[in-house]
Order: sequence, then structure tokens, then C-alpha cells
Amino acid sequence: MNSRNIDSRRESYKAWIAAGLWLFLIAIESTDMLSAQNTSSLLYALATSLFGPISMAKFYVWHTLLRKTGHVLGYGTLSWLLFRAWRTTISLTDLRRWSFDWARASFFMTVLVACLDEWHQSFLPSRTGSVQDVVLDSSAALAVQVGMWFVLRQRSPRR
Repeated sequence: MNSRNIDSRRESYKAWIAAGLWLFLIAIESTDMLSAQNTSSLLYALATSLFGPISMAKFYVWHTLLRKTGHVLGYGTLSWLLFRAWRTTISLTDLRRWSFDWARASFFMTVLVACLDEWHQSFLPSRTGSVQDVVLDSSAALAVQVGMWFVLRQRSPRR
């Protein structure tokens, strides 16, 4: 096996490890430990120490917005990491930086994880499985894939 194949395989392992670690982080966030009930008291104390007294009504809106932003960032990042992993796994004969195959696999894997995450949460008393969260997560994944298409189609081919 030549050094180019070894380097390629090493890059593929690194990309899949990064995606796997991110999946592990999502799995941890899906537990009872990080439910809204358990994060609200900590975040409320942090918010009031930074910004002074906050009404519970305002905090509830802020807390919900923060949690939904976490969905967007978490699943957008997963989509990007999966794209990187698929790009190192599915070889193309040309030197394209973006491929519909990589984007499609990344998007549908992210949607599958979002569905499984919400399904898992539906079994926990402190969590709720939400179709709206799956839509939010999927939208974040799609936005990342479209954004990468815009960015990577402008660049010169990989070397």
C-alpha cells in the first residue's frame, strides 16, 4: 500500500471519528440530564448573574430560543461533519470539492439521527419527542449543505 492510500485512509478515519464524537455528544444531549427542566435552573442563575433580575416569562422565551439555537448549531455541525466524512469515503474520479452524493448522504443521515433522537426523547418522562424539532434539525442540515454548495463550487478543485 502506498503512502497516498495510507494518508487517504488516515484522513477518512479522522473525519469519521469527528462525526462519531459529534453523534455521541448529541446522544448525551438527548438524555434526561440535559432536559429543559434540568438546564433551566443553571441557565437562569447564569443569566441573572450576568444581566440582573429577569422575569420568568422573559427567561422562558430566552431559554427556548437558546435550546432551539442549540438544535440548529448541533445538527448543522453534524451535517457538515458527515459531509467531510463521506467526501473522504466516496471517491470520485475527478477532483470536485462538492458532490451531490456526499451532500445527499450527509443530509439523510442527519435527518435519521434527528428522527431517532426525538423518538428516544419520547420515551423519557422529562423530555418530549417533537416533529417540529426534526423539521428544525433537518432544515439546519439542508441549509449547511446548500451553503457548502455555494462556497465549494466557487473554489478550485482539490489537489
